[in-house]
Amino acid sequence: MASPAKLVKRDFGSFHASNVQELINLPDSEYEPPAFPEGLEIPSFIPHDIEFGQKFRDDHTLLEKSCTFLNHGAFGAVMKETLDYAQKWQRYTERQPLRFYDRELLPHLAYVTRRLAKFVGCNPKDLLLMNNATTAINTVVKNIDIQKGDRVYCLNVTYGAVKKLLKWICQQKGAVYQEETIDFPLKGPNYVIDLVKTTLQPGTKLAVFDHIPSNAPFILPVEELSKICQDRNIPILIDGAHALGSMNLQLNRFSPDFYVSNCHKWFCCPKGSAFLYVKETKQLQIRPLVVSHGFDSGFNSEFIWTGLHDYSPYLAMHVMMNFWEDIGKERILNYMYDLRKEACKYLTREWKTELPIPEECLGSMSLVELPPSLYKSLNHVDYSTAEQIQNILYHEYDIEVPIKALQEKLYVRISAHLYNNFEEYVKLAKSVLKIAPL
Repeated sequence: MASPAKLVKRDFGSFHASNVQELINLPDSEYEPPAFPEGLEIPSFIPHDIEFGQKFRDDHTLLEKSCTFLNHGAFGAVMKETLDYAQKWQRYTERQPLRFYDRELLPHLAYVTRRLAKFVGCNPKDLLLMNNATTAINTVVKNIDIQKGDRVYCLNVTYGAVKKLLKWICQQKGAVYQEETIDFPLKGPNYVIDLVKTTLQPGTKLAVFDHIPSNAPFILPVEELSKICQDRNIPILIDGAHALGSMNLQLNRFSPDFYVSNCHKWFCCPKGSAFLYVKETKQLQIRPLVVSHGFDSGFNSEFIWTGLHDYSPYLAMHVMMNFWEDIGKERILNYMYDLRKEACKYLTREWKTELPIPEECLGSMSLVELPPSLYKSLNHVDYSTAEQIQNILYHEYDIEVPIKALQEKLYVRISAHLYNNFEEYVKLAKSVLKIAPL
């Protein structure tokens, strides 16, 4: 039998999924990355050539010049370099599809898995490449053996699609759906910790938390929440859809049972790229939603090939990992956080309103209360009210930003990415005041 080191170089042939598991399991000292085809070398970045703000938008995104885009948190905005790289792989694939899919793809997916695992601070044996966070969350929830009378726990800030999944599963199984309410304005991270300590019952079958909730974007204290669940022997699933690329995500700091994140949002990879982390002790109970050639060939192998689709978004992850390593995590995060903080100060001053979440809990997104003059004449504030204002900002001012209705108040959810600049928030402030003067 060939040595493990030689397996790295071998001709894989059609779907030798067991070899993928061997490649992922190899220690770094014995692992050799696959060769890249000519013209598909991973691009690198020179730090002093990168200027954030408007120049970054012009040079590194495809965003329309006319649109004030303050909604990166929705679907992200891909960097040109990652999309170009993915498209190169697409064109290369079609030059000889059998060679790519049967002989070259799987070793490259193993390499991406190894690099991404190191980037987010976990063992590659615990990391799975997924199409999106929704698929990853469904994979976990539908593999948990939830039975009649079991309890599933979440918070009111849990993402809407995930709530629907949890409610549906509980309805199908006869389980209890428990949703606890976080009140705003938020009193701080300890408030969430105390709420969970008080309401999370021993014996709960699954607890689900958003690392950064979509409707109320603050950073949950996931390290403390993970410890609470671990102390009570309750499996914890963390939905980190907004985490990768908006913070220095290091899973080894809190080791949840399950963790999900998108790569297309703040990490700016092409759409169709995400990951699922599963703690080793939980891997026997997690099987892929789609059974294919890798089944029964090892945990990673079961998930790495789920049928024919475009795998180029996974391969493009290399570009963003190079970007973060070349430019530096601290520089990237400081720009986004500082810009968001400056924008919040300006908007609250201009609108004479407040933030519903303390600064210590915020990252690259924030809710900012809108002037009450926008809705004070209404008896009730809900999603439709928020949508009307959001549509006015889009159609009349070409500003793309979400409006959120939260406990009878309206808020704008601003995002701050590397292509944003302060003048965009100035435009937002003035446009809102044109709609409803103070």
